[in-house]
Amino acid sequence: MSHQMEDQNICDYQKYLVSEEKKSSTIQKYERDIRAFSQWVGEKSVDKDLVLKWKEELCRKKYAAATINSMLSAVNGFFGFMGWTELKLKFLKIQNRIFRDQEKDLCRREYERLLSAARGQGKERLLLLMETICGTGIRVSEVKDITAEAVKKGRAEIYTKGKTRIILISNKLRKKLLFYAKKRNIVSGAIFLTEKGNALSRQQIWQEMKNLCREAGVESSKVFPHNLRHLFAAVFYASCKDIVKLADVLGHSSVETTRIYLISTGKEHMRQLDKLGLVQ
Repeated sequence: MSHQMEDQNICDYQKYLVSEEKKSSTIQKYERDIRAFSQWVGEKSVDKDLVLKWKEELCRKKYAAATINSMLSAVNGFFGFMGWTELKLKFLKIQNRIFRDQEKDLCRREYERLLSAARGQGKERLLLLMETICGTGIRVSEVKDITAEAVKKGRAEIYTKGKTRIILISNKLRKKLLFYAKKRNIVSGAIFLTEKGNALSRQQIWQEMKNLCREAGVESSKVFPHNLRHLFAAVFYASCKDIVKLADVLGHSSVETTRIYLISTGKEHMRQLDKLGLVQ
């Protein structure tokens, strides 16, 4: 059975995702991937042979397996919405990684150099923002939930992905946030704002962090907000050795997702191999 890709159907699916309370970033990603598939299809009728050819082309272009699977997920969701279930594709099988890319891994010393660079440049907001993300493990999209009210209570209630979790704010971080808010006359609402009083965007946070790289002597490839969350996860786990508790703190529904955060670097893995002493 063959079908036609129509723009109206894609718009209807987007509205459906909104009604299902999917994150805006997820909806944008799905729409982008579905429209890319539609553009590749052109005027041709869509059948199983065609979607298999599309999948093969993605593999030939040497996209990362995880990237291909995310594209397949978007298109499969659309097929399911349309009732074209016979077109759904199987995901690529991915072996669990045993070590992560060291070139993209931010270590504690590099994080501290970023803090020093922000302090040296008088970037008080950025300094405290990085400490807040790294000191709580929140996502960059959750920065807006660090409000004056939450800081006073010492805990933030975060609603994301259809569920609520409580994030505790350490005493030391709480004191810093209270001082910062008082200094800027912030008595309610989000703590981290632009000069015009708007919420900081993901892109703005990312760019401000990148601007620290040269002075901090840290590779740009390692500097982005999500790496602060990864560092928090690694340090938290090293302290308590409780992956289930860490999953709850990070807001993961599966410890398999949390496990990805705890993969050692290639350098650490190499040290572990050398310690085995099996090569004479």
